[in-house]
Amino acid sequence: MNVIETLEFEGPIASLLKEIDALDLLPATDARDREVASLRRRLDSTRADLYATLTPWQRVQVARHPSRPGLEEFIRVLFSGFVELHGDRRFADDHALMTGFADYNGQPVLLVGHVKGGDTKEKIYRNFGYARPEGYRKALRAMRLAEKFGRPIIVFVDTPAAYPGIESEERGVAEAIAVNIRDMMLLDTPVIVVVSGEGGSGGALGIAVGDRVLMQEFAIYSVIPPEGCAAILWRHSNKKVEAASALKLTAPDLLKVGIIDEIIPEPVGGAHADPDTATRLVDEALQRALADVSAVDAAARLKARYDKFRNIGRLGREFVDEGNEVPSGSSLPLRDRSNAELPRRTPRTERSLKGQPPRQ
Repeated sequence: MNVIETLEFEGPIASLLKEIDALDLLPATDARDREVASLRRRLDSTRADLYATLTPWQRVQVARHPSRPGLEEFIRVLFSGFVELHGDRRFADDHALMTGFADYNGQPVLLVGHVKGGDTKEKIYRNFGYARPEGYRKALRAMRLAEKFGRPIIVFVDTPAAYPGIESEERGVAEAIAVNIRDMMLLDTPVIVVVSGEGGSGGALGIAVGDRVLMQEFAIYSVIPPEGCAAILWRHSNKKVEAASALKLTAPDLLKVGIIDEIIPEPVGGAHADPDTATRLVDEALQRALADVSAVDAAARLKARYDKFRNIGRLGREFVDEGNEVPSGSSLPLRDRSNAELPRRTPRTERSLKGQPPRQ
């Protein structure tokens, strides 16, 4: 019985799965087995054709699939001895962001990532992956520990956005994200980021500053969800398809402009269709990235990390309007920040990296 939820654009796949399920209920005969085998071949071919030509909006749907493997699945398969860390030591423990130490191929590492939850009860407990300020502060507290003990950091990003509620604003979500971005630039330990599902706005970027940013093939990474973009620019959320295309949120687009460093392939049909293969491919990419980054001198690694993020956006309008007719002089000027100096660790940033409040 096929229980994987099919998406809106997967109508042909759903029809074939239904036929296969109906035949599976019949008594086993050679004729039935031949028909099932034929349908499975058609299913594989149809799935491959569909996923070879996904539109940006269809990729958004795949990235949001409820059966897509996330942090908890990766911990169960790829890591051992996971010990979770709780609380930001200021307000509370946020359940949408999980942190903890584990062993990865015999090497101690810190894991940080969003968790959306599975069933309804767990989704409510995890706040549907919308992290609150205390989640980002908890993540930074754990990262400082990893730096202190020389542990590499592996981050898994999968969130629609940071939680936008009033209480989140009252507790300083913008400040928490900004401090994380600043201090992650200066963490003296390898940091690998994997965008495994939705990379939504500052909610993603608050834990996504790293030496290598990897992205699964059908994940998305954007400044705003397509529905929000459509509501702002077109005044109607039904323009989400156009918004998804305009946002350039797919892995190939982001690789092209250097926002990510590598695309992790997914099995045909997406990670949700074959979680075991998807997890194995993530494992292979992680091993390569961690080995490459760990081999680099600490000072050079920090400088490269800083330069990478300082240069994001250099292409400006030239990238956004690619393929469209752009009026003369309308492109934003390019700014080469490749020689920008790494910010100094001032007394204020030193206190922040140690988890101490600023002096009044």
